[in-house]
Amino acid sequence: QVQLQESGGGLVPAGASLKLSCAVSGRFGSEYALGWFRQVPGQEKEFIAAISWIGGTPYYPDSMRGRFTISNDNYSNTLSLQIANLKPEDTAVYYCAAGTYSRERLQGKYWGQGTQVTVSS
Repeated sequence: QVQLQESGGGLVPAGASLKLSCAVSGRFGSEYALGWFRQVPGQEKEFIAAISWIGGTPYYPDSMRGRFTISNDNYSNTLSLQIANLKPEDTAVYYCAAGTYSRERLQGKYWGQGTQVTVSS
């Protein structure tokens, strides 16, 4: 069983940077990747980035390249997402997920509870 717990969300001004963290516990296969999604009410979850847990290879959809940086620390079992130059449209609940990477996105099998990020203009 994999457990994921996000932290680091909050109310931030536009233009600021923010780092989200996800504490990872449990056992999963070496083929697994971890990643981040976000969701706005009434919309589907949007894939932001993923990283292979072993090796640390990052994956970003083209729409998310530039302001988002994913990283992992295998020693502390922590996944992070750095967001630069926040915009009001970044307001969403951000989720940490674990699964396999296929069809150019993370296929999430395990999910955290989410952390709210609100960007004020």
